[in-house]
Amino acid sequence: MITIKSEREIELMRHAGMLVSKMHKFIKPYIKEGISTYELDKLCEEFIRENDAVPTCKGYEGFPATLCTSVNSVVVHGIPDKKTKLKNGDIITIDVVIGYKGYQGDAAWTYAVGEINDEKKYLMEHTEKALYEGIKKVKPGNRIGDISHAVEEYATSHNLGVVRELCGHGIGREMHEDPEVPNYGIENTGPRLKPGMVICIEPMLTYGKRDIEILDDNWTVVTRDKKPAAHYEHTILVTENGYEILTPRLD
Repeated sequence: MITIKSEREIELMRHAGMLVSKMHKFIKPYIKEGISTYELDKLCEEFIRENDAVPTCKGYEGFPATLCTSVNSVVVHGIPDKKTKLKNGDIITIDVVIGYKGYQGDAAWTYAVGEINDEKKYLMEHTEKALYEGIKKVKPGNRIGDISHAVEEYATSHNLGVVRELCGHGIGREMHEDPEVPNYGIENTGPRLKPGMVICIEPMLTYGKRDIEILDDNWTVVTRDKKPAAHYEHTILVTENGYEILTPRLD
């Protein structure tokens, strides 16, 4: 069931979303060669708890950490650990969900570590642009398929692979609510957007083929051809006239 949020709920989600934005701004300077994904995770957990909020991913269906830290060919759901230390030329996606007074904010960004090659620069640039092409379609009366189609059309026109097994989603009291928001689809199909709906749009694109596999930890999703992947996500409120990004970039 797709829920329409009340003004009170929207205000709580604005606060949760802003905490997500502030956490991304906080962690960015630490994303350097030599730091482990475990250290990044602990820094962010401390930041979240100091702001009277909850790291929603930690413990979700057994996930052991605050962040998903996905490096290079990891598409999503990379588990932070002490062995994985960032190297010059890596890219890493930081994906976090923060709960505040029972409501959630969710955003992911892919970051460069030092100097990255042109392949990764291209992937990052056009994955982020694909996200905003999807966001442009958010307004009352449009449908989920309009968002999905816009993301897919932009991604494929730039020769990037669109991961189909994973998708965006509604969000509110729960991290994942209806509706699903795929990154591929047909215009004028799917649920119609209404003011008060809150959704997460999150292109997960690959530099090579779109095929993926899940590692033995049952979480980490990687590209089958080991080519790099990028992932950008915003939490979006449908307003009376269009949209509001609840997780704005602060950098």
